[in-house]
Amino acid sequence: MQDTLVIIPTFNEKENIERIIRATFSQTKSFDILIVDDSSPDGTADIVRKLQEEHPKSLYLESRKTKDGLGRAYIHGFKWAIKRKYDYIIEMDADFSHNPKDLVRLYEKCVKEGADVSIGSRYSNGVNVVNWPMKRVLLSYFASKYVRFITGMPFNDTTAGFVCYNRKVLETIQLDKIKFVGYAFQIEMKFKAWKHGFNVQEVSVIFTDRTLGESKMSKTIITEAIFGIIKMRFSGLPKPAKK
Repeated sequence: MQDTLVIIPTFNEKENIERIIRATFSQTKSFDILIVDDSSPDGTADIVRKLQEEHPKSLYLESRKTKDGLGRAYIHGFKWAIKRKYDYIIEMDADFSHNPKDLVRLYEKCVKEGADVSIGSRYSNGVNVVNWPMKRVLLSYFASKYVRFITGMPFNDTTAGFVCYNRKVLETIQLDKIKFVGYAFQIEMKFKAWKHGFNVQEVSVIFTDRTLGESKMSKTIITEAIFGIIKMRFSGLPKPAKK
């Protein structure tokens, strides 16, 4: 078992899943991979099971019976990782919007530079987004600005979904009390890590929109993020610990 687990949630990702698994395994550092599949009707899990024959000790599959949100899928994976004592746990999308080559950079930001949480940031060095229409770029960029204003978080990319966590962060955050399941899940996780005084740092990455498969973004997910974080901001968590 490696010291780091990459969690990849999936729903109907048959076009991408084999390529993303092979790309992750091809990096200069070895990672274990956990696919959390929400019973994809397109056969995503079957492709993973076939690849497990090649990687029986480093590729794992958890099949959930219900599709109840990205946040729930990640929490399932986090608990799985904590139980198996991985030191570092990384979130990554299956569609190559997150470049597997950046996995090592996120890992090293924690291991070599002391971050408890490292964020693959689209906005820490300008706007690094490829293949998005301008309307979506502006929505994402100003959504992150809005979150910073409401919550006080000092990070440039508060909504990023490419994140490395030290296990102690996930053990400290009460995962069963995470409220959000969609887009806002990523905000809530960072907010709670920051509120608990953990060292959160950003790594500049280039985000590339998917070329295969369909986006899971919806108006409901965006609405949850816009209005939910106001309530989250006044949830009674302690002020960030001073270091």
